[in-house]
Amino acid sequence: MQTILRPLALLLIFCASVSLVNAQCENWVNSPDKEEAENAHVAYRNFVKGKTDADLAALSEEEFNTAFNNWQKAYEIAPAADGQRPFHYRDGRKFYRAMYTKATDPEKKKEYAARLLSFYDEELACYPDAEAFLLGRKGYDMFYLQGYSMDALTTLEMAMDKGGDDAEYIVLPPLGQLLNYYFKTEQIDNGRVRELYDKGNAIADYNIENNEAYSQYYKDAKANLEASVLEYEDQIFDCAYFKGELMPKFRENQEDLEVMRFIITKLKAQGCDEIDPAVKEVQAQYDKVYAEKAAEFEAERRRMNPAYDASLLVQEEDYEGAIRRYQEAIDQAEDDEKKAQSYYQMASIQSGKLGQYGSARQNANKAASLSDGWGKPYLLIGDIYARMGSRCGDPWQQRLAVLAALDKYAYARSIDPDVAADANKRINSYSGSKPLKTDAFSRSLKEGDRVTVGCGIGETVSLRF
Repeated sequence: MQTILRPLALLLIFCASVSLVNAQCENWVNSPDKEEAENAHVAYRNFVKGKTDADLAALSEEEFNTAFNNWQKAYEIAPAADGQRPFHYRDGRKFYRAMYTKATDPEKKKEYAARLLSFYDEELACYPDAEAFLLGRKGYDMFYLQGYSMDALTTLEMAMDKGGDDAEYIVLPPLGQLLNYYFKTEQIDNGRVRELYDKGNAIADYNIENNEAYSQYYKDAKANLEASVLEYEDQIFDCAYFKGELMPKFRENQEDLEVMRFIITKLKAQGCDEIDPAVKEVQAQYDKVYAEKAAEFEAERRRMNPAYDASLLVQEEDYEGAIRRYQEAIDQAEDDEKKAQSYYQMASIQSGKLGQYGSARQNANKAASLSDGWGKPYLLIGDIYARMGSRCGDPWQQRLAVLAALDKYAYARSIDPDVAADANKRINSYSGSKPLKTDAFSRSLKEGDRVTVGCGIGETVSLRF
């Protein structure tokens, strides 16, 4: 029995569908109410002809109601008008869009939007030749009237499939926003995004090249699509895509190291292997250009970076030149840490290479004052005192200079654990050179007395033996 009823039910559904389509497609040509339908049509068309949706929404309530009531009468008698032109469906969308715009009740807006969209289906059933156009417009309205929905995405895809290169530019902006949203919310994967994005881009590219009247519209729509999708391009597209995007840029910029460095980095980040022919090609050209310009780059780097230049001048044994460049680095620096480093390097050169102990000590103290808790300048000052003492002709003053040096080493160790090991080595090395008790007693001095160190040092130290 069920096997008999099922085909019968399907037949009834089919017959009902055919009846519904026939009802939607009735026109006034053979209608007994033809005159009434034509009069109502002419009456409402006088209000809507040449008008936009916004113009209709701006009509007075009386004018709008007059126009709407006449449209409704014409539509109810002959939905398909004269059977040749879909005026009643398209004007119905205008009326309901105007009503949607003016409505403040969310439920009413929802009702008007649904009714507006239904006119697309009715027109499509009666005028199927405009399928791609209607699907595109319907998908556009579905998105902007009802928000995000998979149905809107499917409708826009159908519009592109049916229309091909003739699909309207208006499908691209909502397509981009839908792809962005559904990828972001993990409802579609990157393969699906790429598929629909490529379809939209192909339509845009064709019309930008071949559709003179609407080329700019397609260009703007493509930019909108790209802006939405490319927000997640690193997650959506793979190595092959980025090669297609970036290799033309490489062809145009084969002398630009910045462009080539970006392309190499991007391709690797998107999964292209280092042995990929495209990566190897760009890398080889980058290496070639860099080698050709290496001397030029190095000269510019030295010119622009005085601290770097000073470090190389030290290697070249141009110590006076290095001092001048470190001073330039200090004059240009806004950061105290950078200034401190340059003062320290100046002090090291002046002490170790030029024997300018007074200037060296002065710059080491400046370095220390600019960087709290940094022990290296105090180690250097200790070394300077040791050298100054060794050049002093008075053995007693030489040993007092050792005490001054030991004091600096001990202080460096107390404020900076990083230099403790170096400080301890120096302390152990110089501890045997402290003053002798006999020399102190002969001068009527005892342990703990405070004495001033000569040899140009001028520090006051506490005696220990």
